Amino acid sequence: MIKAGIIGGAGYTGLELIRLLLMHPEVEISVVTSRRYKGEKISDVNPHLEPFIELEYEDVDTKEIADRSDVVFVAVPHGSAMDYVPELIARGARVIDLSADYRLKKDEYERIYKREHKDKHKEERRAVYGLTELHPEVADADLVANPGCYPTGAILAVAPLVKEGGGGVKQVIFDAKSGISGAGVEPSETSHFPNLAENIIPYQVTAHRHVAEMRMELGVKVSFTPHVIPSIRGILTTAHVFLAEGTKTHHAIERAYKQFYEGKRFIRLRKGIPSLSAVRGTNFCDIWFEIEEKSNRIVVISAIDNLVKGGSGQAIQNMNVMFGLNEGEGLWFPGLVP
Repeated sequence: MIKAGIIGGAGYTGLELIRLLLMHPEVEISVVTSRRYKGEKISDVNPHLEPFIELEYEDVDTKEIADRSDVVFVAVPHGSAMDYVPELIARGARVIDLSADYRLKKDEYERIYKREHKDKHKEERRAVYGLTELHPEVADADLVANPGCYPTGAILAVAPLVKEGGGGVKQVIFDAKSGISGAGVEPSETSHFPNLAENIIPYQVTAHRHVAEMRMELGVKVSFTPHVIPSIRGILTTAHVFLAEGTKTHHAIERAYKQFYEGKRFIRLRKGIPSLSAVRGTNFCDIWFEIEEKSNRIVVISAIDNLVKGGSGQAIQNMNVMFGLNEGEGLWFPGLVP
């Protein structure tokens, strides 16, 4: 059995890790940390997990966490993961970081997140960006940087067009709608029910920090505007892909997607517009496209669950690949409909 530790087990991401790992046949959760709930039974704090887990939340040092775990999921806010990762790696644990601390180059991270990266060996660690559909080298990694939720839905939507010569992509404009759980467990003005109900709230309309991941992975001109919608889970991303010249037939684009994602179990190419309800609670990414007539624009729409494929499920998918397991182990189930 793989012994899995979770640092930061009281937020939405940590709770989703617990929920999914409890059903994983090859994993035993060894330690879950939370300073706020130290000494309390996890199932007392989170009744939906009773009677599936008997562990208590702990507040132990990084050394002990590493010694008790084969893999450690670091589910803490941006800027905090770097406090744990160096010692975890030094003590032989494999690490999946769900924050942004190891996704970008050091100077890019410091520019975007407005803080110093305290890991002096950050660049040498060569964290693998954890989109297994694009990065099979996850299998050999000791440190995986789990992608952000918005970049996951965006990158997977258009990667076949960008990376397989889909007519020469000139620019991609992403418009994404996210459920409020993406804002985290702590309430805010945006997530306050009277402000969000029957409303759509755009934010960071030209300067969202996740756009750096999209540009890094796609290597083309990218613009991105996120919105929060009155839904708990899910991200629906609309990508406007502008080709440099000419157009492509539906058959040619469909073939490019099928070839690019051949054997990728969690990519579903849909015949109709994807819906959030079809991916709710799952690790799937549903993708559909349409070509605008007499134009160089292709519209691609993707749907993911931001807490699963956009977070904890993807982290477990990475773990499966790192430990040589079936990629779908513990994640192969349909959506929650209705």
